[in-house]
Amino acid sequence: MNIAIIGLGLIGGSIGIRLKQTHFFDKIIGVEKNETHQKKALQLGLVDEIQPLSEAINNSKVIVLTVPVDTILNLLPEIMEHIDEQVVIDMGSTKSIILERIKDHPKRGRYVAAHPMTGTEYSGPDAALAGLFENKMMVYVEAFRSDEDAFELADALTEQLAMKTSFMTAEEHDMHTAYVSHISHLTSFALALTVLEKEKSQGRIFELAGSGFESTVRLAKSSPDMWTPIFKQNRANVLEVLEEHIKQLQHIYQKIDQEDYPAVHKWIKKSNKIKRIIK
Repeated sequence: MNIAIIGLGLIGGSIGIRLKQTHFFDKIIGVEKNETHQKKALQLGLVDEIQPLSEAINNSKVIVLTVPVDTILNLLPEIMEHIDEQVVIDMGSTKSIILERIKDHPKRGRYVAAHPMTGTEYSGPDAALAGLFENKMMVYVEAFRSDEDAFELADALTEQLAMKTSFMTAEEHDMHTAYVSHISHLTSFALALTVLEKEKSQGRIFELAGSGFESTVRLAKSSPDMWTPIFKQNRANVLEVLEEHIKQLQHIYQKIDQEDYPAVHKWIKKSNKIKRIIK
């Protein structure tokens, strides 16, 4: 049984290198437009070979899409037209618009919507990590719409990646990811730009950057090719979380401006409740 991985960046490459270790599939086929990434994926041993999309579909039982969500939106219907009994797994970070695009497709049952809740700020084949998925959460979205055997094969892949599982509707998924993932990236992008703007007049500012700053701003290294389509497809939820985030920032700005430090202390202490969720 062969698997085709479409997109050999962080997620696709990490799937490939992990599956090389488990030997669950006979052959790992890569599909990648970027020739530099093709060569690097082969050099790093992320896949066994590179094939054109049409050949990879014909030669594989499982087809995994790990490309940006705008590419998934355009590519998924085309792939669905060319499959028979293959299983197609989309691992994009948004789901509602993608699921709507193929909801009435006659082969809808062969498709499994999934999202591995993991990643780093790096991209490309060089970013691939064999242990990227271990003990992380794989979210299945509207799994009840997939054929039983298709879901079982997708879940077997998840087991190979050593992941935990969760089940959600598309609306739940897109709302929750806006609050726990998308806002983190937006905040990091904004903080990076804030400090970069100050650096223009105070060039030594990064000499004082410690681990706190680095951990907060590291996501600003993330690919705009990946994140712009995510914000576009999840626009309504992103705007909702941004509105609340801006309200919180305006609140603390006001309290510091008014020198109301008991209120500042109360605000910070209230935020400390996150320790009950994140150890």
